[in-house]
Amino acid sequence: MSSSRAVLLPGTASDEVFISAVFARPLAEAGLALLAPASRGVREHVAALDAAWDGTPLVVGGVSLGAHVAAAWAVRHPERCAGLLLALPAWHGSADGAPASATARASASVVGSAGVEAALTGVDGWLGDELRRAWPRYGSRLADVLEEAAGEPAPSLAELSGLTAPVGVAACTDDPIHPLEVARAWVEALPRAALRTTTLAALGADRESLGRAALDAYRSAQAAV
Repeated sequence: MSSSRAVLLPGTASDEVFISAVFARPLAEAGLALLAPASRGVREHVAALDAAWDGTPLVVGGVSLGAHVAAAWAVRHPERCAGLLLALPAWHGSADGAPASATARASASVVGSAGVEAALTGVDGWLGDELRRAWPRYGSRLADVLEEAAGEPAPSLAELSGLTAPVGVAACTDDPIHPLEVARAWVEALPRAALRTTTLAALGADRESLGRAALDAYRSAQAAV
C-alpha cells in the first residue's frame, strides 16, 4: 500500500471504538496505522480529515456516513487521497428516500421526545448492544447528530466517477439499511474500485470481517490496471 496511515470515520452516532474493532487489526496486518478520530458529526469528521493531512497522501474511509464523508473529502481533495476504504455506503447524492436516512430521522424524533432506550426498543442482538454503548456518548447532541446525518448528501455518482484512487467497498448482503445495490452503484461509478461482501451475522460474530472485506476489495482495486 502506498500510504502508511488510514483515517477512518464512524457511521451515524457510532464511534471510534467500533471503527477500531472493525479495522485496527486488519489494517495493522496490511502495514497501515489506523487513525480513528473521536469526532462527532459531519463537520467534526471533515475537520479530523483536514487535521490528519500532513502533506503525505492518506487512505481515508469509514462506515456508512463515515464512508460518505471520506469520499466527499476525497472528491474535494484528490491529491490528498492515496485510496479509500468504504464500508456500507447508504446512498449516493441526495439522502431522500434512503432507508438509512429515514431510520436516522425517525430515531432522532424518538430520542428527542422519549430518550435513547425508547428509540432502541426492539433493536436487539449485537447491533442493539453496540448502539446502547455508543449512543449515550453523544449526550444531548444525539438527536441533532441523527437529524444532521439523515439529510447529509453523499457524493453523487458523477462525483465518484472522478476519483481515480483505488477504492475498496464492503457491503453486507442482508442489510436493508445499507442496500447492496447502493454499494454496487458506487463501485460501477468509481473508475478503480472493487466490491466484497459479508453479512450482518458475520459482522455480529466478528467485527473484523467487515474490515477484512474492505481491505480485500482495496487490494483488488489496487491490482486493477
